[in-house]
Amino acid sequence: MSIRIRCLSVHTTTFTKNFDTAIVALVDIEVIKLRSKLKNSLRRWFDENGYLEVSTPLLSPSLIPESSISIFSTIYSSYLHGERELYLVPSPELHMKRIIHKTHQSIYQISKCFRNDEQSGSHHNPEFTMLEYYTVGADEIDSIEITQRLFDQTKLPNTPDHLLPPFKKMSMAEVCYLVGGFDLEKVQNIRDLKEVAKNKGLTLPEKPESWDDTFNRLFLNFVEPFLPQDKPLVIYDYPRQIECLAKDKPNSFYKKRWELYAGGVELANCYDEEDDYTKIADFFRKQATLIALKEGLPIADVDYEMLDIFDGTFPQCSGVALGFDRLLMLQGRFTRVGDLILFNLSDTLKRI
Repeated sequence: MSIRIRCLSVHTTTFTKNFDTAIVALVDIEVIKLRSKLKNSLRRWFDENGYLEVSTPLLSPSLIPESSISIFSTIYSSYLHGERELYLVPSPELHMKRIIHKTHQSIYQISKCFRNDEQSGSHHNPEFTMLEYYTVGADEIDSIEITQRLFDQTKLPNTPDHLLPPFKKMSMAEVCYLVGGFDLEKVQNIRDLKEVAKNKGLTLPEKPESWDDTFNRLFLNFVEPFLPQDKPLVIYDYPRQIECLAKDKPNSFYKKRWELYAGGVELANCYDEEDDYTKIADFFRKQATLIALKEGLPIADVDYEMLDIFDGTFPQCSGVALGFDRLLMLQGRFTRVGDLILFNLSDTLKRI
């Protein structure tokens, strides 16, 4: 094995001292204790409620295509297999669903995840911890009650009351009308949606953009900053135009999906998981086409083999992906996730 050493034209003593100072600054024993306490509490709750903890790979030769997510890649070099590109997973979903298909068991995982091109800020880091749990036999409505019980029974001491159940529940249509001031059901085509955006003073790009991109601009500017914060808020019935692997809600414009906001922070995302082979294959193809148009970032191979598990035997289930670092931040009364991620990348790059 060869080791490459890059020589730096700096005074070694000075560099070592600065490095050690940075490392000390990035380690906080109270943060370590809090992370451990919350993880142990979550594990105990899931174990007592019949979930099986799983551990799945962080590196994968292929991924679920999602055009809204940018990924990290690396090169695997092997004497036997040569070189090939591997990808850091943005979510453990692709492996967890294979386990569900084989076991028909409710499962959970506290896992590292990675997202490239992630904006730097108080709620973001390119490497983060995700709590992902799937409940077999449940739909997205059942998952609201499950998540309420989880929050109530695993909270840290001194968690603020406004972060505790009961959750408020509002449909996306209600939120858009009452908070954003527009009727979602009257803007189901891009022309009408753009008219609303322009009337609110938004500057739209000259090149055409999709319905979901324009809607996202409206939501981020006129809805999300003004959501009620007195209790955690579940926003359910997301527009079908925002494509995802959630089932369609029959006879409506919506998907069986909700997102949870707490303290004004997006905290969790839930689907009644799609299990129709044709719909999932169509999603994969559409998303792969959109990803191929992106420039400057790695493009992962698509995990088309995953489609094989949707053979009519995949069980009814609902999945929730919850940002562990954000939950810890809110319950611990911190203001940024960077204070709770040991050696977080943003601070490491600034200090070393």
